[in-house]
Amino acid sequence: MGKLYVVPTPVGNLEDMTFRAIRVLKEADLILAEDTRTSGVLLKHFEIKNAMLSHHKFNEHQTVERVVSRILAGENVALISDAGTPGISDPGFLLVRECVRAGVEVSCLPGATAFVPALVASGLPDERFCFEGFLPQKKGRVTRLTHLQIETRTMVFYESPYRLVKTLTQFVDFFGAERQVSVCREISKVHEESVRGTLAEVLEHFTQIEPKGEIVIVLAGADEKEISKGK
Repeated sequence: MGKLYVVPTPVGNLEDMTFRAIRVLKEADLILAEDTRTSGVLLKHFEIKNAMLSHHKFNEHQTVERVVSRILAGENVALISDAGTPGISDPGFLLVRECVRAGVEVSCLPGATAFVPALVASGLPDERFCFEGFLPQKKGRVTRLTHLQIETRTMVFYESPYRLVKTLTQFVDFFGAERQVSVCREISKVHEESVRGTLAEVLEHFTQIEPKGEIVIVLAGADEKEISKGK
């Protein structure tokens, strides 16, 4: 029986690729890539020439069974996404779940993921936090935000630069203009930036300056004393 390796890839800076990740990808019998063109650039840079198979959110239901069968037959398979750790707001969960159910060993390498640097650099409490990823775009969005109004832990969200202003505006409505927030963009890239302040201040900043790059929003939790008083 083979093994499934979940391999993080850089979120922006190729120097964040680990020696172990390079070795595992070179030794794998098959590499599952979210976008073979995007991953092809990464693999070429590190002189990795193994076979690739497309594995993304539109086809993963169809490919999972076939991949598990190949691992059971003895192949070692490495799963990568376009950037960061597979399974974190990227395809990967279904394959990992089916491998676990089939008794296949799953090894996830430590490595790059966008929300950890953003959380640590935010200056907000990080000993306890909740990761929300991308909020629902339509159905369930208001319900989710309403539920999070009483969340006391620091909250972490992913967002598109095209929807950031709209999301921050909605956050003001649900969490109040004075709630502390840090918006981090272009993590590990040349133009990495964290904009910190109240929701009102950060919203004003990005209303005037168009946001670019991938976005991580780190939002302070609700005040426990206010919740206990029913405010």
